[in-house]
Amino acid sequence: MYQQDRQQDRRTQRSWFARHKVLTGAGAVVLVVGIGAAVAPGGSDGDGGSKASDRVVSSGAEGAGKNGKDGKDAGGALGKPGKGRKAGFSGNGTFRVGSDIAPGTYRSLGNKKGGNCYWERAKDSKGDADSIIANDNAVGTSYVTVATGDKVFKTQGCKSWERVPEEKSGTPKTSAPGDGMYRVGVDIAPGTYASPDNEADGNCYWERAKDALHGIDSVEANENVTGNGLVTITPQDAYFKTSGCTAWKKTG
Repeated sequence: MYQQDRQQDRRTQRSWFARHKVLTGAGAVVLVVGIGAAVAPGGSDGDGGSKASDRVVSSGAEGAGKNGKDGKDAGGALGKPGKGRKAGFSGNGTFRVGSDIAPGTYRSLGNKKGGNCYWERAKDSKGDADSIIANDNAVGTSYVTVATGDKVFKTQGCKSWERVPEEKSGTPKTSAPGDGMYRVGVDIAPGTYASPDNEADGNCYWERAKDALHGIDSVEANENVTGNGLVTITPQDAYFKTSGCTAWKKTG
């Protein structure tokens, strides 16, 4: 019982470290302290599920392996899984990369705040903190690239994951909710965006990212915002991530 209590204390302590990686002028990384979410029970397609770990670890190790950056593998180009591999999968479960699911970029839509969507890329199935390559708690839309070098992809409390095509298509919008991850040129148009009236304790955070691997090397720029937030999303950016902010609207 004492050992179980110690393990629970370690899990609780780890959950206090938020995913937000704020880059300083010197290139250092500052971890913003936050409280990990509790996990609620629920259904089979991301409305809950068995208790998930709420650890969120920022890691520079991407585990990309050969062709891991673009999500291509022996099964074919992105969006065309190989034999026996799925183009989509449930928001609850632990999947072996290369046998249960193919490497590639996946999207989960409509994750509610308080729904406790959690995902994890891992280098093995031990379940230790050291096993984690990258992870996130997601609200709204989330993207993640499962790299060829990953061994396990874990997801709990999320909506179903669908594989997305490499080619960009669609009509990008000029506004976005303050929680979510948006593909530039598909979900959101490049330009300068403002998010007004963010409270000091609202934990507003934004991030311009060059890929969906969620490693420290993925971050082009980021910021924690109080009051008015302003960011220019460039055509070269791959994704724009935001959490805890008021809605973003294009101003120029």
